[in-house]
Amino acid sequence: MKMLLVAEYRQKKLLESYTELLAFAGQFGAECAMFLVGDGAAELPKFAGRLYLADVATYGEYNPDAHKRLLLDVVAQEQPEMIVFSHSSYGWDLAPRLAASLKAAQVSEVVAVDAGRLVVPACNAKLRRTVAGNGAVTIATLQAGAFSLADAAAGSPEVIAVKGEGQGRVALLGYEAAEHGGVDLTKSEVIVSAGRGVGKPENITLVAGLAKALGGEYGASRPVVDAQWVEHNRQVGTTGLTVSPKLYVACGISGAVQHLAGMKKSEFVVAINTDRDAPIGDVADVFAVADLKQLLPVLTEKLQAL
Repeated sequence: MKMLLVAEYRQKKLLESYTELLAFAGQFGAECAMFLVGDGAAELPKFAGRLYLADVATYGEYNPDAHKRLLLDVVAQEQPEMIVFSHSSYGWDLAPRLAASLKAAQVSEVVAVDAGRLVVPACNAKLRRTVAGNGAVTIATLQAGAFSLADAAAGSPEVIAVKGEGQGRVALLGYEAAEHGGVDLTKSEVIVSAGRGVGKPENITLVAGLAKALGGEYGASRPVVDAQWVEHNRQVGTTGLTVSPKLYVACGISGAVQHLAGMKKSEFVVAINTDRDAPIGDVADVFAVADLKQLLPVLTEKLQAL
């Protein structure tokens, strides 16, 4: 299989998400080429293959019309069977434009590969379904954190300059940081997060109490925020915040890939869950199989007594 991987460049930096594209391609044993609108004098992807590079000073970090035209030229040269983006604001915008131009199937938010087919979440990530494109070309976007290749990216690419029409109907004016309001979990060294397993909104106080005893803040997974048990500015995950505390305590969190992507940079992870087979156990340094309603009050009392 031939794949074209679309890397991203934002605020004068190459995004590490390109390594996840390589990890995905590796599961297919695919022959890969890569496309990037970036700075040839700056950092380039560690990738032993053809890199089609367009100048960011000419085409901009975000210019979907111009980037689509550049990509169409590269697709014509490479004739890939699959074109792969990150499931990011860049990918959300550009992938469907490209799919429409190529009349290709698009599969969004891929979280796994099963026997050469693509696995995507369904029913608000409560279920998964396995799909495959039925045309000559399939376009896919990958959920952040679903395919990890932290240390395997290596090599120097063969750089091929790409040029085309530079004007588009959209101009990037700049970036604006999101307002966190109240608490900013991205700066917290200790985070204790509540998941669906807390059972009811009254039990959020148990999580908040442990966080206070540890000198940290409490967070939550998406289902807890969707249920309006916790405000959105405390949500950890791909649709919330990406955090990197020294200690992350996951309480009643199963470990959906969307949540793991938001806390994967934590230095030390403690998980508390009644299900010993919960996926969170695969990333936890300490996994306590216990009822959090019984364990959290005891832990909090012991910490307060120190």
